[in-house]
Amino acid sequence: MTDQASIDGFWQQYCQSQDIAGPAPTTTCFGDNADMQTSLCNLVVSGIKRATASLARYYGPGGDPLPKAGDLTIVLDGTGTPRGIIEIISVDRAAFNTVDAGFAADEGEGDGSLNYWISEHTEFFSRQLAEGGERLSETDEIILERFRLIWPAPNTSNRQPEP
Repeated sequence: MTDQASIDGFWQQYCQSQDIAGPAPTTTCFGDNADMQTSLCNLVVSGIKRATASLARYYGPGGDPLPKAGDLTIVLDGTGTPRGIIEIISVDRAAFNTVDAGFAADEGEGDGSLNYWISEHTEFFSRQLAEGGERLSETDEIILERFRLIWPAPNTSNRQPEP
């Protein structure tokens, strides 16, 4: 469960560390279950995960606003605890079957390979689409976000992907 007081406190700590003020940005969890969300959050705060992909159909009218470069987001783990703040660097659109090895490596999941990315994202997106009775197509449009962890600073001394 997300605790708004915890999120607000986390944001205030960041603001104090940067000598800035302003309302807290949006929050996100990567993944669709608590264990996955915590695992992916750990990759973000370690500096390994620097990108994410989502189905384009969830953005726009009736959906979430499309992220844009410069947006800040508070990343939550599977318990709803704020663990990091990321800044979006770039947002691109691509067909699922055109995602490249560089993007897969930036996602930092598994062994970082394109084959791993395809396998895991086929399964993940298929689960999402099955809820609406749909199936994933190789040409489905994907939103590809690259980001950087801005707070707390990542520990880059041991940047090994999770097995």
